[in-house]
Amino acid sequence: MASEDQGDSPRGFLRARGHNPDVLAEVLLAYEELEREQDVILNATSDGLWISDSEGRVLRINSSAERLNNIEASEVVGRRLQDLVAEGVFDRSATLEVIRTGAPVRMLQNRQGRKLVLTGVPVFDKDGKLIRVVVSEHDITEIDSLHRELEEQEAIKNRYRDEILERHLEEVESKRVIAKSACMRKALRQAIKVSAVDSTVLLEGESGVGKGLIADLIHKYSNRSEKPLVKLNCGAIPESLIEAELFGYEKGAFTGAQAKGKPGYFEVADGGILFLDEIAELPLSSQVKLLRFLEDGRVMRVGGTQSRRLDVRILAATHRDLQAMVDQGAFRLDLFYRLSVIPLRVPPLRERVECILPALNHYIAQYGERLGARRRFSRAATEVLLAYPWPGNMRELINLCERLVVMSDAEVVEPADLPPDVVLRSGKTEQASWPGGLTLGQAIESTERTLLLKARERHGNQSAMAKALGVDQSTIARKLKKYGIS
Repeated sequence: MASEDQGDSPRGFLRARGHNPDVLAEVLLAYEELEREQDVILNATSDGLWISDSEGRVLRINSSAERLNNIEASEVVGRRLQDLVAEGVFDRSATLEVIRTGAPVRMLQNRQGRKLVLTGVPVFDKDGKLIRVVVSEHDITEIDSLHRELEEQEAIKNRYRDEILERHLEEVESKRVIAKSACMRKALRQAIKVSAVDSTVLLEGESGVGKGLIADLIHKYSNRSEKPLVKLNCGAIPESLIEAELFGYEKGAFTGAQAKGKPGYFEVADGGILFLDEIAELPLSSQVKLLRFLEDGRVMRVGGTQSRRLDVRILAATHRDLQAMVDQGAFRLDLFYRLSVIPLRVPPLRERVECILPALNHYIAQYGERLGARRRFSRAATEVLLAYPWPGNMRELINLCERLVVMSDAEVVEPADLPPDVVLRSGKTEQASWPGGLTLGQAIESTERTLLLKARERHGNQSAMAKALGVDQSTIARKLKKYGIS
C-alpha cells in the first residue's frame, strides 16, 4: 500500500498529482473498452478502411484492408501515403486526392488482381480544418465477374433465340410465305418478334403484299394461338353496319336486327386477336369507339346500356398513307398513334426481286399438282415476269400462276401465254415472240386493267374509283373481279 501512496502504481501516480485515481482509472478503462469496440466494428466489415491524418500519414487500417491489399498494418501505419505511392505500393491514392480537393472522392483501382471501388471522405473540425481522411475500399471483383457471366449468358440466350427464329423462318418459307430477300426476311423476323407481346401492330404495305399472312404468322407464334384470329375487312362492310358488326347489337337495336341480338367481332375474338384489314376505310364514328376500346378494353353493343370488358389484341393493316389521311382530317390522330405502337412494313414484290422466281416456281408447281397439269416457265417468259413491276404483288402473282396452269395448253409457258399487259409493262415486248401481235380486244383489256390499277392506287376504295372513272360501283367491282384485282 505504501508504494501506491508514493506514486509507484498508476493510482499512486494520479494521487500524487492531485487527481482522484479511482475516477480516472474508470475513465481509462472506459476508453480502453471503447477502443476495443471500435476495433471490433472496424474489423467486422468486409470493406477495407484507411484512416489518415491531414498530412496523408496512415493512422490506422482494418483487417479487411490488409487482406484486400495483401499487406500488414505494421508496413504502412505511421507512413505517408505520398511515399507509398512513390515506392509503387499504390498507383494512386484516394486519400491524397481528398487532401488536394477537400471534397469526397470516388475512384476505381486494381490491386493484387482485385477490382476495388475507393470512396474517400474528409473529416473537419469545428473550425472547418481538415483533420482526418477516411477511405473505404469495396471489392467488386466478384460482382464484375458475375456481370460478365450474365452478359455471356445473355449472349448465349440471344444466339439460341436467333437459331429458333431461323427455324421459324424456314418453317414459314416451306409453307405459305416466300422470303428470299433481305427486306422480307427482316419483316418476318419482326413479325415473329412482336408475336411474343400483346402490343398493337399496324401492318403497312401495298395491296396483295401478304399482310394477312403476316397476321396469321403473328397469331401462330403468339400466346393466343389457341384462341381465335378473327379477320374483318373494314372496307367490305357498308358504313351503316360497321359498328353493329364490330361491337354487336342488342335485340331491337335497329330495323332488321336479329331478335336475340348479335355479338360483334370483338366479342367473337375475346381472348384472341382481331385483325382489322383496310383500317383506313373505318368511318370516323367507328374510329372513336375503337379508340375507346384501345384505351380501356371495354365495348358496348349498339342499343346497349352496359359495357363489357374484353381481352382482345388488335392487329390492323392498310395500304394507304394514314399520316396523310390524318393531315386531311380523314383519320383520327389519336387513333393513328394508338394503332401504330409497332408499325411493321411489308415490302412490295418489286422490292424483293429475289422472291419472284421462287414464288413463281412454287405456285405454278402447286397449282399444277392440284389440277394435274404440269407447267414450267421458259427462259423468255421468266425474263418477262422478272421485269414486270407486279402492282398487285403476291396476290397477282398467285392468281396469274393459277390462270396459266388452267389456260395454257403446253407444258412450257412462253411469253405468248402471258397476259398482254404483263408483257407490255415488263418492257420485254421486242424479245417476246408474239405471232400476230395484240388483237383489239387484248389491247382494250390491257388498257382497262392498267386504268383500274392506277385508280385503285390513287383513290383506294371502290366508290372513289367509280366516281373518278365515271361509272357505278358495281361496274368497278365486276371489272376488278374480272382482272383478278382486289
